[in-house]
Amino acid sequence: MTDRPAQRTPNRQLAALIAEAGFSNAGLARRVDQLGLEHGLDLRYDKTSVTRWLRGQQPRGTTPALIAEVFTRRLGRRLTAQDLGLDACAPVYAGLEFAATPEEAVDIVSGLWRKDSGSHAELRKIAFTPAGLVVPSRDWLIGRADDRVARGEPAPAPAPGAVRVPAQTRSAVSKPVPLAPVRPRGQAERGPGQKVTGGDIAALRSVGELFRSLDDQYGGGHARQALVRYLEHECEPMLRGTYGEQTGRRLFGAAADLTRLAGWTSYDIAAHGLAQRYFVQSLRLAQAAGDRAYGSYVLVTMSRQAVYLGHGREAVQLARVAQQGVGTSAPPVVQALLHAAEARAHGVLGEVRACTGALVRAERALEAARPGDEVPYWARFFDEAQLADEFGHCHRDLQQFRASAQHAERSLQLRAPTYARSRLFCRVVLATARLGLGELDQACALGVEAAGAAAEMRSVRAIEYVRDFERRLEPYKDAAPVKGYREKVAALA
Repeated sequence: MTDRPAQRTPNRQLAALIAEAGFSNAGLARRVDQLGLEHGLDLRYDKTSVTRWLRGQQPRGTTPALIAEVFTRRLGRRLTAQDLGLDACAPVYAGLEFAATPEEAVDIVSGLWRKDSGSHAELRKIAFTPAGLVVPSRDWLIGRADDRVARGEPAPAPAPGAVRVPAQTRSAVSKPVPLAPVRPRGQAERGPGQKVTGGDIAALRSVGELFRSLDDQYGGGHARQALVRYLEHECEPMLRGTYGEQTGRRLFGAAADLTRLAGWTSYDIAAHGLAQRYFVQSLRLAQAAGDRAYGSYVLVTMSRQAVYLGHGREAVQLARVAQQGVGTSAPPVVQALLHAAEARAHGVLGEVRACTGALVRAERALEAARPGDEVPYWARFFDEAQLADEFGHCHRDLQQFRASAQHAERSLQLRAPTYARSRLFCRVVLATARLGLGELDQACALGVEAAGAAAEMRSVRAIEYVRDFERRLEPYKDAAPVKGYREKVAALA
């Protein structure tokens, strides 16, 4: 790796931490290279590189953040690049960290919101990193729930019978705890430290439903930027406000949901590296909320993105980690959702037996659901129409076109018009199945309908579905139905 010209001042902070950690120069270089591999980076540092850092040279790009993470893991406390006397973390790495504390999680995700809501176009060009999925999913699976998320309020009283240890350096007279400022009636802007109320959290939930509906009908590009600005200007001040333990858990849960939605809409416009970072931070916020089931949903979302990008093996692992994380305690509908995500991953890998087995488990789980079951709001979309859609996609990927067509048709019959983008995807799946069955006229007619719907949306995924179908038409480019298809699609432009 090429480093910047040497500075004249030796890096005493780095030297002290190397001594504290007990690293040799070669050992530190090796650990940085290994951590880089976890994030999809091919680094080739050695003991000479570390010697140069100690003399004052600054490593390039993401390396300062990686070095800080190596020391964080070794010493058991959070360290930043600045703590090591190095330049700050580069944007390409920022956002893939699974924060050690809720406070750090707020700092990381709010930094993403602010950069994304500004003119940081490079943030939306960051590449998706398959290796960057490993650490967050592992830390979520084996990590402990946060003991405390309350902010600006006194810690809870000790349990009955607990031994009180008097403070050694303070007066025995306790100081009164200042009350959190409450937003005056009619005040439009939220100030720092204001108390978060149940109404605030209800507003976050309502905003989530609004943006979810816009995304379903018009695509992620329609209102994504407005969502990110809302997170920056409304959600961040709440997270930095004052709240007790119960309210704090609910607040982190609402923030996790909106952050996942910011990732989902980014994914829909092909900002895949940015989407990946939002998903990682949503996963961490869900942990702060103490909502294990929602964390599994975030992992399934990450699995779906990996499937779309062709990373089937990583997608399988994410779906399985989600299943392990909730066990058998989740409602049947959630179990069905998790198994269906695994099936999609096996399907893109062409693993017929594993895909079929996961589909059967999903079907049985959904059959076990009862009308009175308590289903999380985020899982209510997963019904017979969605399951049929999953079957249609899987059979398409396995080139089982007759079965794919049957399930895609059923999904379109059952799916509500409000899920416009999902209906478009399913229509393309049906068109592909008809093409695979040699029914060229029907395939092209369905393709024209899908292309027309895609033209009304701001969704790169919708456009890519249609383009994938058009690539499959290439062997038949001289056939009359295909020529007619191209003429009709051209007229839409």
